[in-house]
Amino acid sequence: MQDLGIEVLFKGNNFIRLLAGLWVSVRLALIAMVFSILLGFLLGMIMTSKNRIVRLICRIYLEIVRIMPQLVLLFLVYFGAAKHLGINISGEIAGVIVFTFWGTAEMGDLVRSALIAVPKHQYESAYSLGLNKTQVYLQIILPQTIRRLLPSAVNLLTRMIKTTSLVVLIGVVEVVKVGKQIIDASRYQNPNAALSIYGVIFLLYFAVCFPISKLSAALEKKLQS
Repeated sequence: MQDLGIEVLFKGNNFIRLLAGLWVSVRLALIAMVFSILLGFLLGMIMTSKNRIVRLICRIYLEIVRIMPQLVLLFLVYFGAAKHLGINISGEIAGVIVFTFWGTAEMGDLVRSALIAVPKHQYESAYSLGLNKTQVYLQIILPQTIRRLLPSAVNLLTRMIKTTSLVVLIGVVEVVKVGKQIIDASRYQNPNAALSIYGVIFLLYFAVCFPISKLSAALEKKLQS
């Protein structure tokens, strides 16, 4: 036990600090996810437009997000905005902006796929009942779209929680940064503390993400039955 440096976890408030750092990561992901869902629904509906130019612009946006690493986007927003636009933003805000930018694209594509999957005869039947376009979307199409989206949206949240670890590189004190601080502070007294600290960080991420992953799988199985 001594060799693993586990005692560092229970020294002072180190474990509480790790939990607080984990909450920073989860909070960033939840905020970005809320914006991604709202903007993603809008983008998804726009992506089903019959206008080729609109669809092309949406496709370019989607490909840029998928090709460019989130870390590069973080640096562009955090350092680029400060230097070239004269805007000082915190690392957390930069993280929310980047993860929303990424999540909106992913969510938008999911919404587009879900909307396309709705059979055309349901639109025709709704219109034949005298419903207008807004009523058709709100009462017929969106409920089915949300039902199809739930597993994928939950899975996206899991990915977003894990990806928030990148914000440590722009100065955000989240769980990985807290772990590094604890390791540095106990380097001489407990040189092997890194193994236990990073092991606990792994378990904390697992404790958060595994139930969400199981929820996603359960929802998918239930919706397919």
